[in-house]
Amino acid sequence: MGRRKVALSGQLADMDLRLLKVFKAVVECGGFTPAEIELNLANSTISNYISDLEKRLDMRLCERGRAGFSLTEQGQTVYNATLELLSALDQFKNTINQSHNRILGDLHLGFAEHMLGAHNSSILNVLDQFSLKAPDVRIRISTMSSDDVIAALLNQQVDIGITVINQPYPELSNIKLFDEEMQLYCSQDHPLFERTDKIDPAELRQYRFVESPRLMAGRESHPDMKLWNKQAKAHHQEARATLILSGHYLGFLPRHLVSNWQLEKELRPLLSERYGYTNSFRALWRKRQQNQLIIQLFIDCLGASTI
Repeated sequence: MGRRKVALSGQLADMDLRLLKVFKAVVECGGFTPAEIELNLANSTISNYISDLEKRLDMRLCERGRAGFSLTEQGQTVYNATLELLSALDQFKNTINQSHNRILGDLHLGFAEHMLGAHNSSILNVLDQFSLKAPDVRIRISTMSSDDVIAALLNQQVDIGITVINQPYPELSNIKLFDEEMQLYCSQDHPLFERTDKIDPAELRQYRFVESPRLMAGRESHPDMKLWNKQAKAHHQEARATLILSGHYLGFLPRHLVSNWQLEKELRPLLSERYGYTNSFRALWRKRQQNQLIIQLFIDCLGASTI
């Protein structure tokens, strides 16, 4: 009888952890190319890392080519084991942190895009307090669409998210931070630009709208919105603003963003009292996490700051 082959022999080295973290990022980004920005590595370097990991484990972890990126069955097993391993490492750091005053580890924050435009001083105060109390913690910030923040939290890709929620999430704790005023805008090239105070709400049905999260089916903040002609979709603020500025679409934008971009002359709000609404931003985090000490410290800093 031949000897059973051992894929991973010897000690787990720092390089192995590096390769596993690269692999985790590639899986969560959905491929080598999307992971380039996340890892700040060239595509060829990422490919070499994954090849090295496959050789180290003696496994084919993923398929990559014209058909796109996909995990093999063994790749899924390795990904799940990687999550368990990194979670255990976080738990070890948390235990060590509790044994003395020095706090070690990582904190990954996920922010809704352009959120800092109106409230950057408050967030800066929180980061300042946290960095003074935990100078050795490595902070990482990712910006994304509001819905993507929730998905990143639930998928354990970020530790704390700051975004707008449209439904309760029993697995997440949250605290309210601040509000954001949203307005329906048209551009100076739109037929309604000179008539912003003389518009019949029913007239809006003849114009095209760019869909945003609040205009999605079931999320409308006003019954009229269900009848609007939503012919474009852009959940990111900059893309939505571009479509509105073209003069062919109406759409919602944060008032502070229009002001920050100095677009008050090019864009005007329509029927603010009828269609304007407020987004409430909240900090959210999973109730059970391994690096709970770090997360709780950041949440305490949020609660102590006037936001």
